Amino acid sequence: MSSGKQVVGLGELLWDMFPSGKQLGGAPANFAYIATLLGDHGVPASRVGNDPLGREAIARLRRVGLATEFVQTDKIHPTGTVRVELDSAGQAKFEILKSVAWDFLDWRESWKELAAKADAVCFGSLAQRSACSRETILNFLRATRPEALRIFDVNLRQDFYSREIIESSMKLAGIVKMNHHELPIVLQLFGLEQHDDVRSATSLLERFNLKMVCLTRGNAGSMLITPAASSEHPGFKIKIADTVGAGDAFTAALAHKYLHGAGLAEINEHANRVGAWVASQRGGMPVPGAQGLTKALATVQSQ
Repeated sequence: MSSGKQVVGLGELLWDMFPSGKQLGGAPANFAYIATLLGDHGVPASRVGNDPLGREAIARLRRVGLATEFVQTDKIHPTGTVRVELDSAGQAKFEILKSVAWDFLDWRESWKELAAKADAVCFGSLAQRSACSRETILNFLRATRPEALRIFDVNLRQDFYSREIIESSMKLAGIVKMNHHELPIVLQLFGLEQHDDVRSATSLLERFNLKMVCLTRGNAGSMLITPAASSEHPGFKIKIADTVGAGDAFTAALAHKYLHGAGLAEINEHANRVGAWVASQRGGMPVPGAQGLTKALATVQSQ
């Protein structure tokens, strides 16, 4: 743990309301949880309501080993919730409620100090749907050290994004991650032609001076593209419980390996393995169990 990096998940913290019950989630919180499982110091930075769901969220974070001092409490707005429906293949459809606590992230001195110490921060477009939270997120990113890794998980949801949000985020990011459904939407926003994945990603690399573009393809794996090289992984064959949090786990594993100096192929393999394991479990914060994470990951088999 002494070599663990300080990794911040910045944005929404919410309850995913499944037909079978609720699971704590939100991409930044899922990211911070998996980062901690991998040996880094994952820190969720978010906001919950002063209500039973907010108090339960704080208790749940503590129970899974996450720090909660950077989770703000909102006395007016409720804790965020999302209605989740799963199709027969375990793919999730979301209905995200508006005007909730994480729409009102407050820029504070303690958050400025956290930003200055962070080795990496992962943020998305969803939490920027409100002007208040967007300003706080941009302030946080600008307060990080130049060498800190800033990962923009595009994560398009409903109509909670715009060209302005995507563009300003990409300008502040070092790594941009999106899925194969989001890539054509992002290209269209900037008037860029869609070619094969490598050429399409390279156009974004060049436009925004990025270190890496990561393209996930669901159960078909992923592609990582840098200015110097690319790596393709076919993914892992698993029985899907649900896909909630699998992309966030992928991002956490990518950040972990990147920060610790791994090569592109190793980063890609590990990120796919961790993402596949989460997809084989319920919710975005599964517990490895008595066997531990290493053995849990070893059960994920190649295609």
